[in-house]
Amino acid sequence: MLIIGHPHIPYGKLYHIGSIEAVEHTPSNSTLLFSCDSEVFELIEHARANDIAFGLHVNSLKEAVICENLEAKYLIVPQNIAKRIQNAADHYLFDAKVLVQIQEEDE
Repeated sequence: MLIIGHPHIPYGKLYHIGSIEAVEHTPSNSTLLFSCDSEVFELIEHARANDIAFGLHVNSLKEAVICENLEAKYLIVPQNIAKRIQNAADHYLFDAKVLVQIQEEDE
């Protein structure tokens, strides 16, 4: 289990990015986060060309498979489809880590 964002567990910062220009304002060892939409492919291409780690918010198994093949480091998925995507990740040996955002530690 990977925990990101807990105040007592160190982690690399994640930066939500919506444009290539915004990438210039992040530290060099950052992991970028994108929303998976029709505009994201230019951002992914830029990140890959510059060896920048990135993760994506995905909303379906189809998006998860596409983003895995685009070499995403993280796939942030809704809780209601997390098990399905994790099963695919396990079966097909995804390199990307499947993450679910939670609000309370009990989740």
